[in-house]
Amino acid sequence: MDGPRGDRLDVGELLHEVEVAAPVDSVPAVAARLAEMVGAREVHLLIADFSGRAVVRLTSIDRVDGARSRGIEQAESLPLAGTVYDRVLRTQRANVQPVDDGAQMVVPVTDRGDAIGLLELILPGIPFDQEAADIGLAAHALAYVLIAARRHTDVFEWGMRSTPFNLAAEIQRRLLPAAFTCEAGQFTLAGWLEPAHAVGGDTFDYTLERDCLQVSITDAVGHQVAASLLATVLVGALRNGRRRGLKLAEQARYANDCLTENAPPGQFVTGQLVRVDLHSGTAGVVNAGHTLPLRLRDGVVEQIELRVEVPFGVLPGKTFQVQPFPLEPGDRIVFLTDGMLERNAASLDVAAALADTADLHPREVVQALGAAVLHATGGDLRDDATMVCLDWYGGPPRGRNTENGADPDHASPSA
Repeated sequence: MDGPRGDRLDVGELLHEVEVAAPVDSVPAVAARLAEMVGAREVHLLIADFSGRAVVRLTSIDRVDGARSRGIEQAESLPLAGTVYDRVLRTQRANVQPVDDGAQMVVPVTDRGDAIGLLELILPGIPFDQEAADIGLAAHALAYVLIAARRHTDVFEWGMRSTPFNLAAEIQRRLLPAAFTCEAGQFTLAGWLEPAHAVGGDTFDYTLERDCLQVSITDAVGHQVAASLLATVLVGALRNGRRRGLKLAEQARYANDCLTENAPPGQFVTGQLVRVDLHSGTAGVVNAGHTLPLRLRDGVVEQIELRVEVPFGVLPGKTFQVQPFPLEPGDRIVFLTDGMLERNAASLDVAAALADTADLHPREVVQALGAAVLHATGGDLRDDATMVCLDWYGGPPRGRNTENGADPDHASPSA
């Protein structure tokens, strides 16, 4: 970019800073080098908090009043509602505005639609178009830096936790996919979990292969560590079966057998396993005693009627049937657990809430539904509330339209 030296920003040079820095220092090293390149007075990374309602500014340099600390590490939580941070996360578009004798630029840090956080810069002036584009590219590169760095250090995971996890929540966290959102040419998918005070053993998972998308949502009986351990057996079995190349019905039978062999009698897990064939556009589902999904089609929300089989872990040797799953281009499907429908959440009309979020990105839909169930229960969730939203665009397998890690065609039009 046209920085102080008059040349273009060199992303390769930024990534070199990652290679020579310790994992915990990789982001500060990139930020310092980026600041030098563009003449910024300040460069900050803000990562998305697990709550979905705040971003967290990490620093190990200046003391920050009110920030959480762990040794020299500090995490300052900044509420999202009504802020420029919220607007940029929603629209996935950079925001530039004058401040004092310079300009503030806030840029999304995103990979395949998974909103990891934001990059905030205080620049000497309003950037030219090419300068802004280069900073956006640097922010996208930072997403990969974060993905790599957090494999080697707990600092980023700690920073994202404004509320400490208990043991059950820690186990449950390890069962969830590394990214809660995935954009592809034929679909966008996003999941979310609002944990109860006593963790209820909910999970969701997905994998995207060359020829198919597989999605699961499960709910283990009970609460706390016992439920998390039960969920661990089932999710581990599902992943193992999937990675061994078993077909959907075989995955279900294998997971059921693993549960009956390794869990105490009377313990079970409800769940749905879905496989979408990306070439034919058809889908199949196994429904093991689970809450029925919802579909938004042509402005109408309705429950998808499925045959209900017994939950996993009830009958040893049980064979599960794969049912056709109705799927048309333009459909929005929401899979959910019964925590969304618990008695103290009865005031929440989930179908109406889904209709009200029709214009939102799936990433926002699941967060909005999570916030709605929290509001309906006064924050007193009796069971985990978990959702997976799938927008199916259809058509043949193809690449996606992308701009620095996000699909601008499916981002929210405004905050």
